[in-house]
Amino acid sequence: MLSHVPPAAAPDIQIPADLLPADGRFGCGPSKVRPAAVEALAATGRSYLGTSHRQAGVRSVVGRLRAGLAELFSLPDGYEVVLGNGGTTVFWDAATFGLIDRRSQHLSFGEFSSKFAAAAKAAPWLDDPEVIESAPGTHPEAAASAGVDAYALTHNETSTGVMMDIRRPAASGLLLVDATSGAGGLRVDPTQFDCYYFAPQKCFASDGGLWVALCSPAAVERIERVAASDRFIPESLNLKVALDNSRLDQTYNTPALATLFLFTDQVEWMLAGGGLEFAASRSDQSAETLYGWAEASDYATPFVAKPDERSRVVGTIDLDPSVDAGTVSRVLRANGVVDTESYRKLGRNQLRIGLFPAIDPEDVAALTCCIDHVVAALR
Repeated sequence: MLSHVPPAAAPDIQIPADLLPADGRFGCGPSKVRPAAVEALAATGRSYLGTSHRQAGVRSVVGRLRAGLAELFSLPDGYEVVLGNGGTTVFWDAATFGLIDRRSQHLSFGEFSSKFAAAAKAAPWLDDPEVIESAPGTHPEAAASAGVDAYALTHNETSTGVMMDIRRPAASGLLLVDATSGAGGLRVDPTQFDCYYFAPQKCFASDGGLWVALCSPAAVERIERVAASDRFIPESLNLKVALDNSRLDQTYNTPALATLFLFTDQVEWMLAGGGLEFAASRSDQSAETLYGWAEASDYATPFVAKPDERSRVVGTIDLDPSVDAGTVSRVLRANGVVDTESYRKLGRNQLRIGLFPAIDPEDVAALTCCIDHVVAALR
């Protein structure tokens, strides 16, 4: 018989109102959705939600989204924006069917970067992948390897707060980048990837259930060639089907219309502010505040040792053993400051803070003051 163990009650510590952030959402996915975007969705009334995704009203939003992403990432000629339902986890399965010819190489340095490798290993039509691992809090480097036709990197490891630069290895083969928590908040050169895929519930301040892949001509050629082969591919996981539908500004099956709308609104907000540089600079400011505070603290330390590998969109901060991070998060939550808990499987005495572009840098500064207040009260 399963039993539910309720979470421990938070100590009765009140954070003064003048210390609290204006918005207390710091989750790493789903992340903060800008109130203005929610208001814009509500303002559509009966003209958008509850209408057909095959008709102009929704297809125009998909078209704006695809055009906006191409502009945001300065995609070169021939690159295409492909989208489908199911999120990044589904895309990993689709990629094992449609983007890997025979063998892939994977960098594994946390919970999520290991999952694509596991999907490739489980696919009986592929050779066992080559997996290069490193300890949580670090990242390995891709290495040219004979027989590898797809190199799988992760721009930002959401579970540990490690980011890496995206550069092609000195090898042939496609470069596939999981950018689920990095896309839109980290700078990237599109000439350095063939497929940069992500979901909208992180930097793009929307809900989950959708994947987007920015595909180079080489990736498009691979998708089309594999789909034309005798490999069995389920229609819902067929990237050629997703590509064909995306070219018509639609998805193969019914998408979540609210997700599409909020995603598009966030992309257009980024473009209005100055594009990817604007968005990344907001995350930079938040990261500098968070890591600077931790380095100056007598009880907090950035988890990632190398400053240039510390994520600008997901901050992980270890606390001294004398300060229980779970208790700190519970007190913050009781005061309306939510989702600062560490990644559950990492098992560290740690806070994990979303630093996505929609989160105001001033609120991150206020969060550090709230943490200091709570810790002082607990000591």
